[in-house]
Amino acid sequence: MADDYTTNTLSGWILESTTFFYQSNPRIAFIMSMGIAFLYYYLTSVAKKPEFYCKPGKFRQVLETMVPILNEKFYPTPWCFGTHSQTALSNFIRGLLPNIKYQRDLLETPDGGVLALDWLPSDLPQDAPIAFFMAGLTGHSQTEYIKSIIPSAAKHGCRVAVLNNRGRGGVDLKTPRTYCAVSHDDMDLALTHIKNRYPNSMIVACGISLGGVILGQYLCRSRENALCDAAILVSSVFNISEAVYSMELPGLNRLLNRHLAHTLWLTVEPHKDKFKEFQEKCDLEEVKKSTTIKEFDERFTSKMFGFQSVDHYYDEAKLINKIHNIKVPTLCFCAADDMFQPHNALPLQIPEENENLAFLVTARGGHIGFMEGVLPFPPFFSERLYEQYLLAMIHSIRDGVFKKIL
Repeated sequence: MADDYTTNTLSGWILESTTFFYQSNPRIAFIMSMGIAFLYYYLTSVAKKPEFYCKPGKFRQVLETMVPILNEKFYPTPWCFGTHSQTALSNFIRGLLPNIKYQRDLLETPDGGVLALDWLPSDLPQDAPIAFFMAGLTGHSQTEYIKSIIPSAAKHGCRVAVLNNRGRGGVDLKTPRTYCAVSHDDMDLALTHIKNRYPNSMIVACGISLGGVILGQYLCRSRENALCDAAILVSSVFNISEAVYSMELPGLNRLLNRHLAHTLWLTVEPHKDKFKEFQEKCDLEEVKKSTTIKEFDERFTSKMFGFQSVDHYYDEAKLINKIHNIKVPTLCFCAADDMFQPHNALPLQIPEENENLAFLVTARGGHIGFMEGVLPFPPFFSERLYEQYLLAMIHSIRDGVFKKIL
């Protein structure tokens, strides 16, 4: 009875004090209550431990023991955790990083095209591990998310190489061919060049956004013959049809879609004289008017690469029905709220079937966002994950856990 009396007295005192405080300071009380409600929402719905999918086996064991960030909660920047704000602001903040000085290799393709392979200058041993990077849709070696991630590789004794797609990175387009989600032959050429130059080095490849799609295509097609020993795909799309549908939804997605369509045209415009011979099947004036990625792909990409239609191109570009073919350790990392890759379109059942494949999915993070901290500045969650994964793969390959590609 005494305990009940004490409890009732305490409850009454709290209620009376709260009522008095609210009546005396209604504005402050309202602000405090909203703050408490926000904190509760943030801690229960925003800051979460990532979802992890991987079949039991040596790859899962390596990840669970050597990549501790898998077991951490991801705390997105509290005042900026929405998908669009994470995407835009992280892009801006990473863009503040200074440009990197590279040494450039120009690689000629069999059809007369030119690729730019940028190397971070170093005096490393001939057999030092190689961190290979491939940027996204309109990216290159100075793109913000490339500049923020490669220091993680360089500081751990890796030779760094970044592949610029045709016509990107300041290299003129030599032939009437650009690049697309299924054009992995240029990556094959670059990796072959790297392997010939450094035959005793392991290669850990990182593809970001479209770069991850192209890397994924390469891994699926090459299977056991892939020239990289391990890979990580960051914010990559596994079902392009679903991605395009998501980007055409009204609101900020549609605005971003329009911006990207215009950016894609800007990658073509400086080289439009190269496409004169294709005017009959590709009207560049119509390409210029594209307001969505799908319109651009319908009017330009699908025709340049000989697909029957844009839907045929998207079907061929899907990784969702090929990814089970990957034969090297590969981590796929993305956010559940990525506007380019909706959570319900992720092939999360496949890692349970393929012991070489793992998925890590954060609740928030946007598209190549993953900002964390009240005052965010790189390295963000994605850069920290990459660094831990890279070291885990290097040590595991050196120790013979995974077979080194010769």
